[in-house]
Amino acid sequence: MATWFNKQSRLIQVILLLIPFVNWIVEILVRWSAFLKTKSLLTLVFAILVTFIGIVFGWIDLIWCLLFKHLIFAKA
Repeated sequence: MATWFNKQSRLIQVILLLIPFVNWIVEILVRWSAFLKTKSLLTLVFAILVTFIGIVFGWIDLIWCLLFKHLIFAKA
């Protein structure tokens, strides 16, 4: 899912991150798939945080995605 998200156009990424509930679901799927691919401790910490308080990270990731075309610590 992380690879799929990163391959999307920036417009699609921003639209997915702008819609509140969709944002949270996309964040969870992208972060857990990135963790399964990288097995990094930092990626695991962010995946757990997003699972429980994903709304906060959603808006931060929206800005990060606009700048760098991937989520924070989820470039898989």
